[in-house]
Amino acid sequence: MTPVNSLKNLQQQLESVIVGQKALLERLIIAILAGGHVLLEGPPGLAKTTAVHALAAGINADYHRIQFTPDLMPSDLTGSEIYQAADARFVFNPGPIFNQIVLADELNRAPPKVQSALLEAMAEQQVTVGNHTHRLNNFFVVLATQNPLEQFGTYPLPEALLDRFLFKCLLDYPEQAEEIEIARRARQDDKGHLEAGVVAQMQPADVMAMRQQVNKVFVEPSVEAYAVRLVSATRKLAAHHDAWGELVRTGASPRGSIALLRAAMARAYFQQRDYVIPEDVIALAPDILRHRIMLDFSAQAEGVSADAIIQHLLKVVEAP
Repeated sequence: MTPVNSLKNLQQQLESVIVGQKALLERLIIAILAGGHVLLEGPPGLAKTTAVHALAAGINADYHRIQFTPDLMPSDLTGSEIYQAADARFVFNPGPIFNQIVLADELNRAPPKVQSALLEAMAEQQVTVGNHTHRLNNFFVVLATQNPLEQFGTYPLPEALLDRFLFKCLLDYPEQAEEIEIARRARQDDKGHLEAGVVAQMQPADVMAMRQQVNKVFVEPSVEAYAVRLVSATRKLAAHHDAWGELVRTGASPRGSIALLRAAMARAYFQQRDYVIPEDVIALAPDILRHRIMLDFSAQAEGVSADAIIQHLLKVVEAP
């Protein structure tokens, strides 16, 4: 079986567990291929945790779920140094961040110190405890969730942390037919945990090998230039929309261009192409850019969202 066929089998197995979230499942697989982190935003009960658990089971990765709360300490995430009286020395006890896939559940409930520790892990693939720095697993991926409806006891994610997420995926309630199917499947299991039956389709080492193949996907210069023009347009919105120029505090940084092209290469590989096409960039742009566009308060007053800005730029920025 070819690596891509294994990925297709994984997607099918995930779809047998998660109903009506095909785009989300594809984004999760692309993120794993690209070695990027994902932020999932949606109300409770939309199978965000189930999807992450099923994905980890499907690639047989070491997995740990961390429930973020306002009283969480950085050491609860990174681990700590414990004094061993027998030989009078400190020994490092690794925390849950040292797994291959980490589910950061309700990330926006974490206080700033914990968010700072997570930022170091996501940005540098390491954590610092005391005077020592410890490397994380090469496979390390954070899949985080947050509830947009809950405001009490939450801390807004800083821009630097948001910028480290490859995707920000928005989830909405399912259609009625999909919800009926969800209820039917849940009744087939006495606990409703259908992800427990997911069979591993590959190993983390297989995914690491596929990431090397993703690096070889060809990006034609005109497509590369298009992706960069699209990202830079978020910083020069006045040139593309007279009325919206003052609504954006900060547009996407060059890291947005890197993320967009990297994800497009992973999407091309997943679709069994060895080259990127403009449609890869167009399809992924909303999930890549929406959390990298910081809007002014006046944007909310006028009902202008980051997604509306992205859709406008996709229309006016000329594609190859």
